[in-house]
Amino acid sequence: MTKNYPTIRKTASNADLYSDPSPPRPLRHSYSTLSRAHTTASVAYRPQLFERGGKSREAHHDFRIRHSIAAPYPNLIDADDDGYDYPKPSRHQNPPPVPPKIPEFPAPHIQNEQSKGVRLAPSHSWHPVPTPIRAKEGPEKYIKPFTDFMTGNPTVFHAVDAVAKDLEKDGYKKLSERDTWDLKAGNKYYVERNGTSLIAFAIGNGYAVGNGAAIVAGHIDALTAKLKPIPKLRNKAGYMQLGVAPYGGALSDTWWDRDLGIGGRVLVRENGKIVTKLVKLDWPIARIPTLAPHFGAAANGPFNKETQMVPIVGLDNSDFGASSSENGEDWKPAVIGGEGTFAATQPERLVKAISGELGITDFASIVNWELELFDTQPAQTGGLSREFIFAGRIDDKLCSWAAIQALLNSSSTLSSSSQIRIVALFDDEEVGSLLRQGARSNFLPSIMERIVEEFADGGKVKGALSRTYANSFLVSSDVIHAVNPNFLNAYLENHSPRLNIGPAVSADSNAHMTTDAVSTTILQRCVDRDIGIRKVDPKLQVFQIRNDSRSGGTVGPMLSASTGIRAIDCGIPQLSMHSIRATTGSLDPGLGVFTFQSFLENFESVDAEFK
Repeated sequence: MTKNYPTIRKTASNADLYSDPSPPRPLRHSYSTLSRAHTTASVAYRPQLFERGGKSREAHHDFRIRHSIAAPYPNLIDADDDGYDYPKPSRHQNPPPVPPKIPEFPAPHIQNEQSKGVRLAPSHSWHPVPTPIRAKEGPEKYIKPFTDFMTGNPTVFHAVDAVAKDLEKDGYKKLSERDTWDLKAGNKYYVERNGTSLIAFAIGNGYAVGNGAAIVAGHIDALTAKLKPIPKLRNKAGYMQLGVAPYGGALSDTWWDRDLGIGGRVLVRENGKIVTKLVKLDWPIARIPTLAPHFGAAANGPFNKETQMVPIVGLDNSDFGASSSENGEDWKPAVIGGEGTFAATQPERLVKAISGELGITDFASIVNWELELFDTQPAQTGGLSREFIFAGRIDDKLCSWAAIQALLNSSSTLSSSSQIRIVALFDDEEVGSLLRQGARSNFLPSIMERIVEEFADGGKVKGALSRTYANSFLVSSDVIHAVNPNFLNAYLENHSPRLNIGPAVSADSNAHMTTDAVSTTILQRCVDRDIGIRKVDPKLQVFQIRNDSRSGGTVGPMLSASTGIRAIDCGIPQLSMHSIRATTGSLDPGLGVFTFQSFLENFESVDAEFK
């Protein structure tokens, strides 16, 4: 057998012990025909002496050392090794339930590495192998995932679809509002509405009817320019143009001279069914050209969004040199897909481009679509030390993405929770939240009511739902104005959030925000409970707008008013809000994740302090 002298570096490891070895040499006893199911032989204890530095030490072997046939060739038992008379191996021995222990002896010159803060990796080697202790999580971990999300999902349809896929990877089950539900404590679910809003919820293992919910709610829509129902326009001076309409505050001055792509959802008839397909033409297709300043007053504006901010999408000089009668009142657009089809009302080249992207060969199968323009420049880090993120549509895919990541991260603690954890992402916030997929709709209240119904006894839903609302708390998460160094006079001193510090609590004396002293204390306590567990702790900042300016709105007041749920407005800071391209800190997505995760996981225990 192989002797474990401390001067010999062993090559066996746990992986070696369970690997398929080279064929061992046979045992020399005629009866030693053990199968691979019987791989061990007992060895009598034999003290061993070895010399190290002129001193003799007795090896601290176990009384009986077990060796496996799965060990490398030199470690196998030789029944006649050293002439020692080993006991005969049994024919009925069982394989070891655990890897065999191999004695190790620390070298005198090696100090205790644990005292130095170095964790030693388990190893059968003579010298300890130091491995770094697991580092605390830092916000930089979320930089690339966030920028990838922003670049890859330019429309609200793509964003909701990407969120749904992330949820399903984490074990969330999709539910339909049109079906009956069978909910179980400890499980996770999500519901979409219109493909543009989504509510995800996880039910704690200890949930009971009337228990509260920790809710993070925001909006996932962004300012954009949507294609009109019939966007086909007459060519002007050889330019093909596209009829679009602003959504919210889009088509502002920041939309001039930008590289714009086209994307959205397309409804297609397939095998007697209407299916939805997402499309993204992410190369520069459209552009809204400015007028050079050399033209004087005409280049200074103000500009008409209907006639002077119409994007160009191509060239068609087929009318060049034609008589006025050939290009006059009898002008008719080209027909594609056949008379009476939806495709016939759309620009021919656009129909072909979208069909090619989706693999559609029958233009008449396109039933309808909803398309919008988006800035094609990818989200990316910037600054001398890459401390910024420059991206389009930050308002408010930033808080939406951070909230979903926080919900996914909190899955590991769901088993110890007796509450519901909810993230609600609404559409139409930029235009008033009035539609069925907006925050003013019944979407969130109906989801919470159906959860309570599933667990309520004796039909006592109303009382249980009211108790659920009273025991719940809402973080209304919408982006906050970061301080702009070029316009410090527009901000209040001590109410000017900075980038890469943490989310900001937004206050407003005229009730445009839900924040009050109680809600601020609750959120601060949730964040404080996790101080020190991460590489960088988020610090809650404060924002309030000046008295001579008007605050914007969020989904918080409308949700809190309709349900009675306690609430706070807290969002991630950004520069250039409502610009086609904005700025946030590179650490801010991660700091937002940390803040929302601390709330989702700690609200239950913090709320007990207020009862």
